[in-house]
Amino acid sequence: MAKEKARTLAGTSDYSLLLEPVITEKSTRFGEAGNRVVFRVPTAATKSDIRQAIERVFNVKVESVNTVNQLGKTKRTVRGLAKRQNFKKAYVTLAEGQTISVVEGL
Repeated sequence: MAKEKARTLAGTSDYSLLLEPVITEKSTRFGEAGNRVVFRVPTAATKSDIRQAIERVFNVKVESVNTVNQLGKTKRTVRGLAKRQNFKKAYVTLAEGQTISVVEGL
């Protein structure tokens, strides 16, 4: 199974690996408490892929990467039930003194 994941992300760039930053109350508290940033990434992305992409794109030193597979919610609609898409979040801890400003330019 790990070989399948490696094959699916073989031709992707670093920018396409980091889909979007997650900007919520919880992720903001993580950033204030420690040097952590939260990104939404493809479900096939591995921790080492995420680490390398962050280090190359933002020129920072990554201390650790924790990932969470988030299941999509089931929502009630007029036509019945619908399910949101599953996704993966990456909690990236940066080395001491390193920062990423994900809200810059918004």
